[in-house]
Amino acid sequence: MKIDENLLQKLEKLSYLQIPQDKREEMISQLSEIVSFVDNLSQLQTDGISPTFMMNDSATYMRDDRGNVDRTINDDILSNAPHSMDHFFIVPKIIE
Repeated sequence: MKIDENLLQKLEKLSYLQIPQDKREEMISQLSEIVSFVDNLSQLQTDGISPTFMMNDSATYMRDDRGNVDRTINDDILSNAPHSMDHFFIVPKIIE
């Protein structure tokens, strides 16, 4: 894929970014490098390799899903709040 001024303008519009004139050539160069690097991935030979290669239960350590709350940390944080009650921040109502 060729990165040119037209494509850069489309990317600016899609991303809601404005690239200054003095940085445009540098940006085109960097984007071209990134695209060529990613294009190298299409040259990898993956024939005969299962899509789930190295995906098994032993690869990820699972821990018990239980809450661990240190009330002293909560109290320290809430001590800096202008208003708090029952371990929660009290803020002004914003929805009527």
